[in-house]
Amino acid sequence: MNDKPFDKETAHKFFSADCFNNCWTYIDKGDKRTDEDNNAMIQIAHASLWHWTQRPDCTEKNLSIGYWQLSRVYALIDDASCAKKYGEMCLETSPSDEPFFMGYAQEALARAAKVGGDQKAAAKHLAEARKYAEKVEDEQDKKLLDDDLSALQKN
Repeated sequence: MNDKPFDKETAHKFFSADCFNNCWTYIDKGDKRTDEDNNAMIQIAHASLWHWTQRPDCTEKNLSIGYWQLSRVYALIDDASCAKKYGEMCLETSPSDEPFFMGYAQEALARAAKVGGDQKAAAKHLAEARKYAEKVEDEQDKKLLDDDLSALQKN
């Protein structure tokens, strides 16, 4: 038997990232997701965020990303209310001096509004997200945000 005590910090570090990445396997299934897949996707996204909140190194950026993923997950299952709730939490925790995070918070709110049928709010948040995207300096981050905004605008 292993006499080494269970290291919760290491477990939270592992599961916060593992659940976040595992959630993308469901997100990437697109229209092929089943109801069971949707339930798993929701549970995994919540688990990822919870494990992040248990880590001593959790930052506003980590919370912003976790809330963003939850907003995205709820938008994918057409739950506009929860998508908006987590989009707003993403915006509240996003570092205001980092356009990448602010852009994604606005992207989450645009997606939630679109799912909820509020095209006016969706257009407003999309325009705000584009303003932030223009300020992103890292080319890879800028492309990631621009691509998501373009895909959102097409749908």
